[in-house]
Amino acid sequence: MGKIKQGILGGLSGKVGNVIGANWKGIDYLRIKPSSVANPRTPGQVDQRSKFSTVLRFLQPMTDFLKVTFRQYASGMTQFNAAMSYNLNNAISGAYPNFAIDYPNALVSRGNLTTPADGAATSTTAAELDLTWTDNSGTGSAMATDKALIVAINSVRGEAVFTTAGPVRSAGAALLNLPVEYSGENLEVYLGFISEDGSKVSNSVYLGSVLIA
Repeated sequence: MGKIKQGILGGLSGKVGNVIGANWKGIDYLRIKPSSVANPRTPGQVDQRSKFSTVLRFLQPMTDFLKVTFRQYASGMTQFNAAMSYNLNNAISGAYPNFAIDYPNALVSRGNLTTPADGAATSTTAAELDLTWTDNSGTGSAMATDKALIVAINSVRGEAVFTTAGPVRSAGAALLNLPVEYSGENLEVYLGFISEDGSKVSNSVYLGSVLIA
C-alpha cells in the first residue's frame, strides 16, 4: 500500500493504483506503471532493445571512467545513463539485427574543454599502447596542466583499460599498459582531457582501431 507523506502533491512512497512513488537522491518522483500490452515484442520495441543492448555492451566495461567523464551531464540521472543517452542517439550504425557502435561518432567523455589535437595511437611492443598528440595549450580553454583521459576498449572480450589521470597536455605523449593477453587483438582507442581541478572535461576523440603487438 502506498503512503502520501507530504500532502497530495509530494512524498508518495509505494504504489497507489497505477501510480508508483519513489525517491532518488533526495528527489521525490512519480511514474505511471505501464499497462500490459498484447504484444510486448513489436518491431519498434525489438529494434530499440537491440540498440540499447549494443550501447550497453560498449559502455559497461568503463563504468567507473564514465563517472568522471560524464559528470557534467548527469543532471537528474547517473553519469552512466547520461553516456547511454548520448550514444544511443549519436553512435549507432547499421540496421536490426546488425546494429553496431559507430566508433568515430561515439563519445566516452563529453564537455566543453578544448579537445586533443592530432591524436594518434600505435602499438610496437606487446602489452603497451603508445599515444601522441600535439600540445595545443593556450588554444581555447586548453591548459598545459590538463590531464589525459585514455580508454582502450577490447570489444571482443568486453573489457576496457583506462585512466582518468594520464600525462598532462603539454607532455604530448602517454603510455598505457595493457594485459599481455591482448597481444594480437584490436582495441578501440579514445583520448580526451580533464582539467587539473577536475571541473572541466573535453569531448573524446577516436584514435582508431589499433592492433596490439
